[in-house]
Amino acid sequence: MPVVELQDVCKSFRKGGEIIQPLRHVDLRIESGEFVSLMGPSGTGKSTLLNLVSGIDQVDSGRIVVDGTEVTTLSRSRLADWRARSIGYIFQTHQLIPVLTAYENVELPTLLLKQSATERHRRVDLALEAVGLADRAAHYPRQLSGGQEQRVGIARAIVSHPRVVVADEPTGSLDTDTSEQIQELLQRLNQELDITMLMVTHDADVAAIASRRLLLDHGKLLETDLNEPGKTAAG
Repeated sequence: MPVVELQDVCKSFRKGGEIIQPLRHVDLRIESGEFVSLMGPSGTGKSTLLNLVSGIDQVDSGRIVVDGTEVTTLSRSRLADWRARSIGYIFQTHQLIPVLTAYENVELPTLLLKQSATERHRRVDLALEAVGLADRAAHYPRQLSGGQEQRVGIARAIVSHPRVVVADEPTGSLDTDTSEQIQELLQRLNQELDITMLMVTHDADVAAIASRRLLLDHGKLLETDLNEPGKTAAG
């Protein structure tokens, strides 16, 4: 059973007097523990797909099921609770709160969960250790390098032990050396913690770290590394 499944998903937007449909009858299955990258030209709906999977946005039609929960049928309140437990989100520009320490930034998602303070602190410590920043817990974002800030963002994404982590251009604002370090970290977390990942990137070298690579082209998902040209991503 896939941990992420999209069935006949459509999504459109109105821009001025024009209707833009970035996703057209999209089918996708991602198995538990897979690392999937998604490429495509700017404006083709890659981030839209991430936002649909994570419950930030709503489909026009179709079904999305994540870890057995049909996301497309959840009420707004249930959706917020589900997202806090099930989804980790890695942003391109960190999105850290400058007045909070690294520890406090990572702790934020756990405040939405029903758990003891002891369990919450344990999870934060483990997440910071997993990204190699246990010794930077008391530092504020201004005291960290760009790569360290992104590591804090990754720790925040995994602290709740989500079933799925989505990443929107996680290396897009980093220099080459730092980007490579973050790529290695994402691979390690996927392999060692068995985290299911869906990553959007415009960089073919970054996309190549994934075990499976997809292309979003004219509203359709295509595998980019299969022998059969044009095979759809549903498998």
